[in-house]
Amino acid sequence: MGSLRLVTILLLLGSPAFAQSPTYGVGRTPTAEEIRRMDISIGPTGEELPPGRGTAKEGAQVFEQKGCIACHGPAGLGGMAPELQSKKGQDVPIWQRERILPLRSPFATTVWDYINRGMPAGNEGTLTANEVYSLTAYLLFLNKVIPEDEVLDNQSLPKVKMPIGDDYAKLHEWKPNTPRLEGYPF
Repeated sequence: MGSLRLVTILLLLGSPAFAQSPTYGVGRTPTAEEIRRMDISIGPTGEELPPGRGTAKEGAQVFEQKGCIACHGPAGLGGMAPELQSKKGQDVPIWQRERILPLRSPFATTVWDYINRGMPAGNEGTLTANEVYSLTAYLLFLNKVIPEDEVLDNQSLPKVKMPIGDDYAKLHEWKPNTPRLEGYPF
């Protein structure tokens, strides 16, 4: 038992030396401007959204032109990538529908942010702000969140009422060893 204590003490005393290991002359501290450029997250209020605009009709064209159909299928159904449109009706509770971002996201800005950062696969970050607004509008329209003619921009997008509504907050009320949202199968 004494040798275990000795090893523990030596490890604790030696840990500051590990924290100050050599840098090997590789890399550098990023500048404030470099950090600012990497900070591309879009919050629920949308204050970080760039100027631009788009509609579902324009989004349908972008969806076809940018090859989204190849992975997600026509109208976001039937492709090898995740489906983007629910097959279940509006009368089915949101928790019993498929796990589709435009339905399960608490904020429309999250949908915009995901498309902006993650699509198209293999060419991430190549869409213009207008294309991202248009694709976001298209996906929200396909899932009956907004009408086809609604224009989304940096002012209107954060105001979109998402289908999950305030139920999203219930996810954070869960405690270990308790049922997850009674009646909501996840």
